[in-house]
Amino acid sequence: MKVSAKRQITLPIELCAVADIDKGDEVDSFVDRQGIISIVKKSMGAASGILKNTKANRSISEDASLQSAID
Repeated sequence: MKVSAKRQITLPIELCAVADIDKGDEVDSFVDRQGIISIVKKSMGAASGILKNTKANRSISEDASLQSAID
């Protein structure tokens, strides 16, 4: 594969077939700490409703909530 001047690549049809990626599909890309790039097909509605039964804890401040996520 070659990277274009616009940093674009063309995925080989063989890889697209294995990953079930078709023309017009949306994909996401990720880079891990070793510099490996992964390209995955977006699944429509994959996260839909994942938080629907989650209740907010209004007794904790936003700052405390953010700090607890960091710790």
